[in-house]
Amino acid sequence: MKIAQIEKIVVAALEDIKGKDIEVINTRKLTPLFESIVVVSGDSNRHVRSLARNVGDKAREAGVEVLSTEGEEGGEWVLVDLGDVVVHVMQPAIRSHYALEELWGGKGPERVRNQMTGAR
Repeated sequence: MKIAQIEKIVVAALEDIKGKDIEVINTRKLTPLFESIVVVSGDSNRHVRSLARNVGDKAREAGVEVLSTEGEEGGEWVLVDLGDVVVHVMQPAIRSHYALEELWGGKGPERVRNQMTGAR
């Protein structure tokens, strides 16, 4: 399956249950480990876990292998590893503190999609 298709499945799964500030960042030029990351915020521990679980469920339904899911016990930051696409579901305070968009954005990745502004 193409990366763009996986990203579309992930974004749809996040939108289904009201993920906030969905950002897809192309990391192809920065690391050989994965093609893109998706960062999204959830309102609470329960919401973060639900978002991550929905991503995993929808990915499996589409035939995408979920390599691992980390952080579900705490629910502040859950990582869903889909191989070429890595999804970070975070509470807003954690997202702000770690600033993954700045970390990956500081080295010039192409911004694929900004859910809130429609910017590219």
